[in-house]
Amino acid sequence: MKAAEHVRLDEAREQKVDWKKWGPYLSERQWGTVREDYSQNGDAWNFFTHDQARSRAYRWGEDGIAGISDDKQRLCFSLALWNGKDPILKERLFGLTNSVGNHGVDVKEYYFYLDSTPTHSYMRYLY
Repeated sequence: MKAAEHVRLDEAREQKVDWKKWGPYLSERQWGTVREDYSQNGDAWNFFTHDQARSRAYRWGEDGIAGISDDKQRLCFSLALWNGKDPILKERLFGLTNSVGNHGVDVKEYYFYLDSTPTHSYMRYLY
């Protein structure tokens, strides 16, 4: 008798069930980039304040904590955390911006992908 994951892999290979349509395809953070640049002078890092940036809806690029999405990133889900005290939800990993950090890639938090089956029917993440 085959293990359940082997059955799922066979179904995916034979295109009976699209097991790999959903998975951890969402970035934790758009490394070294801003979400969008609407500045007149190309200084996207300083164009929005933190309050403005966190309160905007963006058209291009998606990121999130422990996120999952469909294989084309048309629909994305991720965690939003709240400590019960701050006025905002935490939706992205904390990191310095390009002008103050190591090219915007210096995340100040710990997170780990602990486990995942090849079809992503089971995934485990630690934040």
